[in-house]
Amino acid sequence: MNVWKTLLWLALAGCSTLAAAQGMEPVPVRAAVADRFADRAMMLDAALAGERVVAVGARGEVILSDDGGRQWRQARQVPVDFTLTAVSFVDDKEGWAVGHGGVVIHTADGGETWQLQRSATDVDQPLFTVYFRDREHGWAAGLWSLLLQTEDGGKTWTTLHLPVAAGSKRSDLNLLRFFPGSGDTLYLAAEQGTLFRSTDAGQHWDILATGSKASLWSGAVAQPAGALIVAGLGGKLLRSTDGGSQWQTVALPTSGSITRVQATPGLLTAASLEGKILQSRDEGVSWQVLWSAPQGLTTILVNRLGQVLPFSKEGVLKPVEGVAAKP
Repeated sequence: MNVWKTLLWLALAGCSTLAAAQGMEPVPVRAAVADRFADRAMMLDAALAGERVVAVGARGEVILSDDGGRQWRQARQVPVDFTLTAVSFVDDKEGWAVGHGGVVIHTADGGETWQLQRSATDVDQPLFTVYFRDREHGWAAGLWSLLLQTEDGGKTWTTLHLPVAAGSKRSDLNLLRFFPGSGDTLYLAAEQGTLFRSTDAGQHWDILATGSKASLWSGAVAQPAGALIVAGLGGKLLRSTDGGSQWQTVALPTSGSITRVQATPGLLTAASLEGKILQSRDEGVSWQVLWSAPQGLTTILVNRLGQVLPFSKEGVLKPVEGVAAKP
């Protein structure tokens, strides 16, 4: 199976999933080591914890910035050295990160120290995405339609089952990115142009057929009008203004896969593996290149100052000034 061709940046960084097949001996769980060059490690996701920026990536690296992304330091304690693929915060203190080994780690102090809540190192099912609505309710998802839900802040997790796409015998897609809609609506971007949607806070899910076969790596709901945007492999970006019933393909000034789309009021910002930061001020109808890097961008984050923070397989890049609306 060509898993995420897509986990491209993992291959570039020399990272791999933990096991080749289910039922292997569990891989030992070891703490991340101190690294004075942690900000040069490959970063795969970033989130705001209040004013603080928290980024996660290879070898269990968690890095923190309290000045909008100019200076970074490593978290004091991270209980795993597996690649961390995604992070979610609900306020300035409470956050969760997920990754290889099926691990979920939790912080209650803004990312300074982390505790292990879940691991499953005897199976080859890394988690690729995590989203928490509040301090109690969260979801994590990953390889082969693994979808987990917690209602107690990550202390316990239950497995949810997704609907099977037409023409398939079972749900075995790789689940790549959660993003919230309005109210209790939650979206989950996946392989083969598939977008899952829940309108009851993750209890039940349906499939929105986009008409594309490109893996969807990210998505966002534009503010304030609510156009639905999904994007991913090969620079594919799709837009819907009717809640996902009909989709239009939007031409982009990049052929690089879109690794992240973020919505802030009046603005959409995206990153590509071609090294470009793209922005749209008309809810995704048209896009312009506002900045280019010499290497592919694995993710971006708009900080509280309205700057775009680019991340790559070679670590953190300098904030891009004056191109973003404040979140």
